[in-house]
Amino acid sequence: MNKKYIFSGAIALSLMVTSCGLDYDPVSDYSDVTEGIENQEEEVIFANRADAESALTALYNDFKNNQNELQLDYLLIGDVHSDNAYAGTTGSEVVDPATNDLNGTTLCVNRDWNYYMLEAARCTRFIVGVASVKDNSLSESEINVMRAQAEILRAFIWFRMVRMWGNIPVITTVPKDITSDNISESYESYFPAQNTEAEAYEYILKDLNDALLYAPDGNGDKTRFSKDVARALLAKVYAEKPVRDYAKVIEYVDALTAAGYDLMPEYGDLFNIDGAVKDGFTATPLYTNCKESILEVHYPVGSGNWASWMYGRCLEDWDNSFTWAKWITPSRDLLSAFDRLGDTKRKEQTVVYYECAWSNYYPSDNYAFMYKVRSGYSNVFFLRYDDLLLLKAEALINGENPDLAGAAAIIDRIRTRAGVAKLTSAEKSNKEALFNVYVNERRLELACEGERWFDLVRLNLVEEAMAAAQRNDPGRLPISVPYTTNSYLLPIPQDVLDTNPNVVQNPGY
Repeated sequence: MNKKYIFSGAIALSLMVTSCGLDYDPVSDYSDVTEGIENQEEEVIFANRADAESALTALYNDFKNNQNELQLDYLLIGDVHSDNAYAGTTGSEVVDPATNDLNGTTLCVNRDWNYYMLEAARCTRFIVGVASVKDNSLSESEINVMRAQAEILRAFIWFRMVRMWGNIPVITTVPKDITSDNISESYESYFPAQNTEAEAYEYILKDLNDALLYAPDGNGDKTRFSKDVARALLAKVYAEKPVRDYAKVIEYVDALTAAGYDLMPEYGDLFNIDGAVKDGFTATPLYTNCKESILEVHYPVGSGNWASWMYGRCLEDWDNSFTWAKWITPSRDLLSAFDRLGDTKRKEQTVVYYECAWSNYYPSDNYAFMYKVRSGYSNVFFLRYDDLLLLKAEALINGENPDLAGAAAIIDRIRTRAGVAKLTSAEKSNKEALFNVYVNERRLELACEGERWFDLVRLNLVEEAMAAAQRNDPGRLPISVPYTTNSYLLPIPQDVLDTNPNVVQNPGY
């Protein structure tokens, strides 16, 4: 009998192997459930329909409940690490991104890498396991639908990782339990090397294209990993992968339009709540599953989202946790950008002023707070049509056959809803001027939603934008490390480098 070296579920899941191909070759079927089986027979991950359905529900619940990595840290990197926001409080966890002092021991970097690796591994375990459920009541069609939802989530996770770190380990198989006979050959299964950024994008595209065949339709429930979520992610991926395909961006955005997605009449419809702005009421969203939303998370009464009081006041409980400085404080540079455009509607939905007990960045009697998640019951959006519609404008400006008139029409449509003047003739007819307007439009439309940093990276504007912020924003903390192309990616966590010699640190760290 072979001696087995059993790894804990968490370690095994987070250190899975990178597959050599793009297929779904399940080289083994390790699971917490079957841990300890000592024969060489096929092991079963999900014994029946109930096991598979429970595992899929767990993936959805993880996506909903991990506010730290999926919501809070995304805004920390996307807005505090850019010119949109200040750290808010004074701890290194938030100050390091604000001052460009990130390193392999920065807490949010470590936390996010570990979470995303583990979540991708859980998706892989599900994808491999659901293909061989030992339950004849589960049809091939049902298996395909279930697998497709996990593929969309895995693609979402990988997309975030590749944007943050570039070269990442891509998990497509579940490693075998290590025995005395296979310990050498299994080593790389638990300590995988990184795939290149280009390779990672190919895996993402494969997952999304498969999911597009089998995922459920949206059917009005925007919390599901549907075909429309796959289309939205495909558009974003084709706009960002090393070899861009703007024609594909347009194709998938147009498919969303054909499916009925549209802008809400008022920008505030996305964030407003139904109730007064003080405690003693249930501060539920004014709209849920609206026509502009593609993927969102709900926090109904009885659950709640603690992240709301990380940004400002929790409006259903006015004084709850309002004794300490909040994260993601809107910057003066962002406020000035709203004011220069006369953009009062979007500014009022993005920023709110309260009196508080601290004065880290503004006077305590008129302190600015991020306002887009204003209740413990607010919906949190992960994909919205306005984001995708603006990406189509980018594709029309930067594509192989530029269509400035088409891009200008999209920007004017976004501006009209915001109550902002339409583009001038000079802005509409000049590619460089229109591009600059477009970049600013994305900034204001998606402010404090985590997209700004990734826009600057995608469009090669990091150094220019951050130098301007340092010159013009007196509230910013001095930077520790100059912004260069090395700043475009985050550092790999030091503990990953210490335990896995196959992972290489990103340049500049």
